[in-house]
Parts: sequence; structure tokens; C-alpha cells
Amino acid sequence: MMTDDMAAIFREEVRDLLESLEKGLLDLKARPADMGLVNQVFRDLHTVKGSGAMFGFTELAAFIHEFETVFDRIRAGALAVTPEILRLALAAKDEIPGLVEGLADPEGRRGQILEGLQAVMGGGAVAEDAAEVAEGAGAAGIGAAGPQRLRFRLSGAALAMGARPELVLDELRGLGAEGIIADLADLPPLDRLDPEACAIGWEMDLPAGVTEAQVEDVFLFVDAEWKLTPAPVAAADAAPAAAGVAEAMTIAAPLAGTATDAVAPGSAPAAVAAAAAPAPAARGDQAGATIRVPAERLDALMDSVGELVIVEARLTELARQSRDPALIATAEQITRLAGGLRDATMTMRMVPLRSLVGRFRRLVMDLSDKLGKPVDFVVLGEETELDKTVIEKLADPLVHILRNAIDHGMETQAERAATEKPREGLIELSARHAGAEVLIRLRDDGRGMDVAKIRAKAVAKGLIPADAVLSEAQTFALIFEPGFSTAESVTELSGRGVGMDVVRRTIDSLRGSIEIESKPGLGTSVTLRLPLTLAIIEGLLIEVAGERYTLPMPTVQEIVELPPEKAQARRAGDFLDIRGRFVPFLRLRSLFDCPGQPGAAQNVVIVQSGETRVGIVVDRIVGTNQTVIKQMSKLHAGVRAVSGATILGDGSVALILDVQHLVGMGRLQGEPGQAPKEVAA
Repeated sequence: MMTDDMAAIFREEVRDLLESLEKGLLDLKARPADMGLVNQVFRDLHTVKGSGAMFGFTELAAFIHEFETVFDRIRAGALAVTPEILRLALAAKDEIPGLVEGLADPEGRRGQILEGLQAVMGGGAVAEDAAEVAEGAGAAGIGAAGPQRLRFRLSGAALAMGARPELVLDELRGLGAEGIIADLADLPPLDRLDPEACAIGWEMDLPAGVTEAQVEDVFLFVDAEWKLTPAPVAAADAAPAAAGVAEAMTIAAPLAGTATDAVAPGSAPAAVAAAAAPAPAARGDQAGATIRVPAERLDALMDSVGELVIVEARLTELARQSRDPALIATAEQITRLAGGLRDATMTMRMVPLRSLVGRFRRLVMDLSDKLGKPVDFVVLGEETELDKTVIEKLADPLVHILRNAIDHGMETQAERAATEKPREGLIELSARHAGAEVLIRLRDDGRGMDVAKIRAKAVAKGLIPADAVLSEAQTFALIFEPGFSTAESVTELSGRGVGMDVVRRTIDSLRGSIEIESKPGLGTSVTLRLPLTLAIIEGLLIEVAGERYTLPMPTVQEIVELPPEKAQARRAGDFLDIRGRFVPFLRLRSLFDCPGQPGAAQNVVIVQSGETRVGIVVDRIVGTNQTVIKQMSKLHAGVRAVSGATILGDGSVALILDVQHLVGMGRLQGEPGQAPKEVAA
């Protein structure tokens, strides 16, 4: 009986296999003649089917059987990979999660898919010369010379391990087995019957074209002993088989899923058997080197590490105040250990972008086919890692951007031909690290964005006044406003002005930023700047009017003294000359309406977001610290200059400043006619 833990393990394994399966099918669209991909798809299917049968998912195993048979015929050269086969295969793959969860199929999609697969097998692109197929089967193993006889018996406690003899027999019937006979010679009396062992064996006739590799695939997940020999002359009513071809071979296929050949004396060479079947993916080393851990356990570990960092900061503060050498040494040691544990825990939470790419490739293919716009989807840097929380929230924004790129940005084939562009459009998804940020860029070579059209739509919707003066970047930012869309009509894909608003809200919640570049006729580039992690960061502790705040260290470029001539605030924008470049700066005292006057010496912290730098005037630099980010309550959701809070070593709370928002305010302050108070409002 399958326990809940076994079911959870099976579902997790199926998820991984389905990702590999979908990737293989999508790759086959670009390389339909790649037999390595065909073999990979077949192995994934066979593994899902075998595991499903072992765990009692009989409906799943039966559904996959037709799916698997198609790719078995492709392997044998009897079918060619076609767009229709790939379409049906992807549709079948989409039904597997529902079968695993036991969901009903009220619309009958599964039956329609199976009918389509059977039709493909009945009228597919059959190999031109049947003799070539027979010759290939002969090279692969025993059986090309004439009918064969197969005998098999489940060994050990096969039934206890979940083996289902009836499913094995169904697979063999799928290979053309006939005349199946049960061997009851070893059946013990009822009082000595072992319910966990199978005392019955079977023998049957198989067609000449069936190879040892195909039989081995049937027993890949079943602990069994089997023997394939030429059928006796009398039974086959055929000439004697060629000498030397008819030696018996016994293969013990372990339950683990990696075939291990045990060749009996006098059998065919092991190299022949190895050449007959594609080697399963090597998983032994990986299985020993990795372990699956539920995400909630990682979250709990990260929370504990965060609390440890806070306690470590408290201990360090107490040691500093006590000036006890032993306590100081202990605090320093705990600081090192806590830092190592923090880094290890954060590394465990990092997930490659590759985990999202599969669904994007499928989305691009489906939209490309639906809209009749051929698209080449290129992914660069898919090994780039982000915090798992960032990855989880990043999927929807990228889906909306991809939809817009294909639906709005990409021209039709006729339009591309008229502008002498390649028939196939290009969409490139790239990711790379930039300091403590990850840059994810989605670029297309479509028609680009029309600034005048965006502005006209914004005026019509009342988002901006007709006489508003906006830069190109500010105009592009209007597409993220709720309800904004340049589509002339509402379709099932777009037109309601919802998608890009979701993008901005999600990226804001991740403390990230969005940059858009576009040139008419050349395409559009959307860049997402995201933090590596949302849990623990290195912070710069600053003080303003007696209150302490934290700035994320990755955003800090440098610290300079405020020149005396800049000490008094002016109505016009304030600037510093930093090595020949003018940098606007904000006074946090003015921004936060702090009472009193600042000291004689003030510091300016130069921070950067994207390509923009802004100075932040503070009273004092306290130092750096490990900042455990605590989310603000819903009551503080409207305070845009603050992105969170942290607990300091003395138990007090310091607000974490939102550098992206401050940089935006500094950019506005640099414009003529803007005063600090007006910016703050």
C-alpha cells in the first residue's frame, strides 16, 4: 500500500520528469532528426509509466502507453517526428499531472489525444524500405531471423515492491506477444504460498522484429529474469535460424531504473546489448550527492538564521560595552560562525533561472503558432541563480512581458517581409549578476514602441494632462499604469490593460526596478533589476536627527563630506560635483521633517539604482551591520521611502530605506522648478 510519503516522492519525481520531457519535446521541434532527443523523451515516458504502475497509478500507465509507443516507433525508424506528433505529445504531457492527482476528464481530452496518437501511428511517415527496419532490428539483437520465444518470471519479492504482472503482460502484448501461457510448475500449495513473491511464470511468442532492447525496456522497472530465444522450428514453421544467432541471454533488471546486464555464459556479447538500447541517464552520482528538502523547511531554517544574526548583533554590542576580552573573543567567533551559516543557508535557497525557462519556451511556441508569428526564442544565462522567493514571484511578470512582446511587439510575417526583416522574429531572454543584483533582460526585434501613440492613449485616459512634458523613459513608464493598453481591441491575449500593471506591482514587491528601451522598427528591451535575496543583506547604518536608518550596502557607491557651501537648502535642485559628474542629492532631515539643526559636519552617501546616482545627506555614519529584513505592516504600505525594518543589536528598530524610490525622488529634484518639499510630497 502506498503511503503519503511515497506518494509525495512520486509526485516530486514526476514533476522533474515532466520538465525534462517538455524540454525534450520542445528541442525536438528545432531538431526533429536528433535521435538522442528521441531516446531522452522515450526514457522519460518509460520512467513515468513504470513508476506510475509500480505505485498503483494504473490509469496513468495505460494513458502513457500509447504516448510511449509512438516514440518507440520513432526510435525504430517506422515514424518520423512531425509537428502533429509534437502537438499531441505536448497535449498528452499536460494531462499527466491531472492523472497523477486523480482528476476527472469531463471534456474527454484524454480520449481525443489517444485517438490522435493512434491515427498518427496508423498513417505516419513509415520508413520507405521495411527491409532497412528489419536489418536494424537484426543488428540490435536476437530476433531478426524469425519468430521468437520469450520466457520470464518475476524474481524476489517483486510483488511487495509494487510490480504488476498484468501491466507487464499488457506491454508485451503491445510488442505483438501472442500465445501467452502461464507456467504453474513452481506454484506451491496454498499453505506455503508467499503473498509477496510471484510463483507464476509466463511464456509467449514475439514477432521477429522485436529486439532485446525493446524487451529490456519492458522490464526496466521490474525485478525479473527473462530469456529470449528463437521459436522452435515446429512452432514457427520456418527454416532453422542462422547458426550462432540463437544463444540465450538472461538479463536481471533491477528495480532502481538503471539496467544492469548479467549475461549468461554463451550469450550474445554485452556490447551488442549495450548498443541495442540507449543508456538511461546516469543518476547514481547525482542521487548520492543531492537530497530533496521541502521548501517550508528551508524557510524555517532561514527564519532561525535571521534570529541568530539578530542575537549575534546583540551579543557583539554587549561585548563592546563590557570590554571583557573573553566575551569579545567569544562574540567574534560566534560572528564568524553565524556568517558562515548565513551564507550556506542563503546558497541553499538559490535557484537557477533554468527552472522557469521550460514554461516560457512552451508559451512562446503556443503563442507563435496561435498568432502565426514564427519566433526564435533564445535563452542566455539560464544558470544564473536567484533567491527561490524571487523566482517564485518572477514567473507571472515574465509571462506578461513575453505575451506583449509577441502579441504587440512582433510584426506579422508580411510586415517583416516589407521591412526586409528575417521571416522569423527573435526574442532573447538573458540573465546575469551585477553586484548584489540580477539583471533579467527580455529583448525582441519587433516593431518597437510608439512614444506618440502611448502619450495619446495616456491623455485620452486622463493619466496625464495634454500639456505634460515627459521624457522618453517617463512615457514608457505609462504602460505600467492600471488599465493602460495600446491595443485597438480586446482579445483573449491582451487589450484589458492588466498585465503590465501586474508586472510593476510584483517587481516593486521584490524591491526591484524596471527599465525600458525601445527604438521604432528595431525592437524593445525590458530589463528587470532584482536583489539576489530578500532575507538578509549587508546594511550601512546611518543616523539622522538621532534616529538610525539602514541603507542596503550593494546600492552604496561611496561616501563624501558635504561641502560647507552646500549646507543651506535651496529651492532649486542641489548638486555635487563628483569627479566631473553632477549628482543631485536629498536631505533626509528635510524629507522626514526632522526638528532641530544638523551638526557642522554632514556626510553624503552616494547610492545608485540602475544607471542613476543620487546623494543622501545624513548626520552621521554609524557603520555596517548584518540586516535581517522584516516586512512592514499593512498600515505602513503607503510609506514608499521605506522598504522594511531591522532589529539592531541594542534591540531598537531601524527602518530600511528604499533606495530605488529615493533615487527617483532625486531625479525629480534635479529638474528645474522642483523643490525638496514638493518632491517629498
